[in-house]
Amino acid sequence: MTTHAQWRGILLALACALLATTVADATQATREGRNTDFVTVCGDSNNLPFSNDRMEGFENRIAALIAENLARPLRYRWWPQTMGFIRNTLRTRLCDLVMGVTSVNELVQNSNPYYRSVYALVQRNDDTDAVDSLADPRLKSMKLGVIAGTPPATLLTRYGLMPNTRSYQRTVDTRHFSPTTQAVEDVATGETDVAIIWGPIAGYLAKRHDPPLRMTPLPANVDGVQLAFSVSMGMRHREKQWKHEINSLIERLRPELQAILLDYDVPLLDSSDHRIMRSGTATATP
Repeated sequence: MTTHAQWRGILLALACALLATTVADATQATREGRNTDFVTVCGDSNNLPFSNDRMEGFENRIAALIAENLARPLRYRWWPQTMGFIRNTLRTRLCDLVMGVTSVNELVQNSNPYYRSVYALVQRNDDTDAVDSLADPRLKSMKLGVIAGTPPATLLTRYGLMPNTRSYQRTVDTRHFSPTTQAVEDVATGETDVAIIWGPIAGYLAKRHDPPLRMTPLPANVDGVQLAFSVSMGMRHREKQWKHEINSLIERLRPELQAILLDYDVPLLDSSDHRIMRSGTATATP
C-alpha cells in the first residue's frame, strides 16, 4: 500500500520530469537559434507568384498557414531572391524559414517536399496548332525564349534551336526586373512565339495575362534532362527539432497546401510525375 509520503514523492518526481521536458524543449530551441515567439520567414518582396510585401504570393499564404497552426505571429524579413540569398538571410539568422527551395539544395536543411512541378511552354492562345514538345520540328521556324542556364536551355542547344532563341538573364535583382515576366510579355506581344519557363511562374502569368495565354507543362524528363523538381522549405542545418515540426505540419496540411498551389495555377505533379488537376484527379503528363 502506497503511503502519503510515497505519493508525495511520486508527484514530485512527475513534476520534476515535466519541468525537465519543458526546459529541454526551450534549450533545444535556443540551441537551434530559433525565435520561439514568431514564425520568422525570409522572402523576396517582389517575386510573384511566390511572394511579395503585400502578402499576395502562394508562399505568403502557405507561411501564414504554417504560423496559424503553430499559434505564433508571422514575421517577414525581405531580401531579393538572387545570388547570396541564403547566405544573407537564413545563415545570418535573419529568419528561421525559407518557403521555397529545391529539395536537393545543399545550402539548407530541407523539409520534406510540399510540391513538385515542371517546366512549361507559354504560347499565345490564337495559335490554334500549339506545340507541346521541345522536339516539335516547327520550333525551328519559331522565335523562342528561355531563361539562361535552366534545364530547357540544355535541350534547346541539343536540338539546334539556340540560333532562334532569346536568352533572359537568370540571376537579377528582382526589385528592378523580372526576366520571366519579360519572357511571357514578349510572347504576348509577338516578340517571341514560345517561352519555356518554370511551371509555377508559367501557370500564374499565363492565366492572369489579358488576354490569357496558353500554358503547356512539359514531361518530367526529356532525353535524360530533368525538367521536374520537388520543392521544400529550407532551415539551418542541425535544427532537427524545427525540421520535425515543419515536416509534421506539411503532412497534416497537405490538402490545404495543394489547394493554395492550384489556386495559383501551379502545374503540380504527383510522386509518379502525373499531373494533378484541380479536381484532385491525376492525368499522365504529356
